[in-house]
Amino acid sequence: MAKLSCDYRFLLIPAAIVFIYIQMRLFATQSEYADRIAEAMDAEHHCSSQMRLLIDQISMQQEQIVALEEGKKRKEQECAQLKALVQDLEKKGLQRIIDKTQVPVAAVVIMACNRADYLERTIASVLKYQSSLASKYPLFVSQDGSDPNVRSKALSYNQLTYMQHLDYDPVHTERPGELIAYYKIARHYKWALDELFYKHNFDRVIILEDDMEIAPDFFDYFEAASALLDKDKSIMAVSSWNDNGQKQFVHDPYALYRSDFFPGLGWMLTRSTWNELSPKWPKAYWDDWLRLKENHKGRQFLRPEVCRTYNFGEHGSSMGQFFQKYLEPIKMNDIKVDWKSQDLSYLMEDKYKKYFADMVEKAKPVPGTDAVLKASNIKGDVRIQYKDQSDFERLAHQFGVFEEWKDGVPRTAYKGVVVFRYQPPRRVFLVGPDSLRQLGIKNA
Repeated sequence: MAKLSCDYRFLLIPAAIVFIYIQMRLFATQSEYADRIAEAMDAEHHCSSQMRLLIDQISMQQEQIVALEEGKKRKEQECAQLKALVQDLEKKGLQRIIDKTQVPVAAVVIMACNRADYLERTIASVLKYQSSLASKYPLFVSQDGSDPNVRSKALSYNQLTYMQHLDYDPVHTERPGELIAYYKIARHYKWALDELFYKHNFDRVIILEDDMEIAPDFFDYFEAASALLDKDKSIMAVSSWNDNGQKQFVHDPYALYRSDFFPGLGWMLTRSTWNELSPKWPKAYWDDWLRLKENHKGRQFLRPEVCRTYNFGEHGSSMGQFFQKYLEPIKMNDIKVDWKSQDLSYLMEDKYKKYFADMVEKAKPVPGTDAVLKASNIKGDVRIQYKDQSDFERLAHQFGVFEEWKDGVPRTAYKGVVVFRYQPPRRVFLVGPDSLRQLGIKNA
């Protein structure tokens, strides 16, 4: 029995060792789990902290959103109040200057933005000749934006009606590097013309820019031309501008021409034409858009030989492009032409082609080589034929006239013919490769 008891004692030793080993493993496992629990608790605390931080950020952003929304509402209210004020001023101004018994020939609008000094000069020039004709030509200033100096300058005149175009929509250019200004200008033009034609119900509008002076017979010229514009639907608009109207290239203040190229810079159009243009008005570059054949659709523009406007805007959206070479030397008419006594029926479509063709046919042909020298030695009008655009640009460069084309049409051209004075009163006709056929001139 003693021997069996001894055997049990020997068995207890391994059992104790196993027990101790198991206890040690349990302790290690518990320690490992304890560490993991501690890590999990730390992670939970970190997540809780991050969650609280995120909640605080969201709360702050929500407060900012609420503040922005309140600010937006305030701005919208201020804008609405400002628009109401402008409309009230516009209404009162219009009632003051329009004669109920006189049907206006055209509204005159000066397009302005942020050049108060330029605007003042333009208004002074217009009022010099408009004041006695105010009921025939109600004067407006349309400002794009909220420049305070321009607004206060425009509102300082009792003789005009002030309009303000406030547009806060972002501008997205179609091509990289484009100037946003050209997009804003196009928006402003559409808004102003819609206002004048549809809100104020004018039949015609004359558009000026805030960097222009006008000639003594500016209004008489447009009144005479308005009759042609109404009668002849092949005339899309009437302009007071000649791109080649520099002092050395003009002579006759009575001479008027038709052109396939839209001149702009002081021009008049009718409501029926605007009805066509307004729905498809471009996002930018509205003047070049009007020069596209798909938009003028074969219609032409009336222009004078001697300009009835002068553009003094060296600084502006176009950054003085062409100013010194083409704009500064422009000759503005300085005599009072009695347009009422002039027979302008030769400008009607059914007569003008023959009238112009006769002038071209009578001009003496001059070969293209050394054209300037040869033209200088010939008395009377001359015509020089060009083969293509590059040939035209070469000849135009030699004489110093505009070389630019738009959609296949040189500036000032009629049926591809560009006419200007050279050593006045001699006329030079630069004749396109197909011009004589278009004019019906045979064997020339």
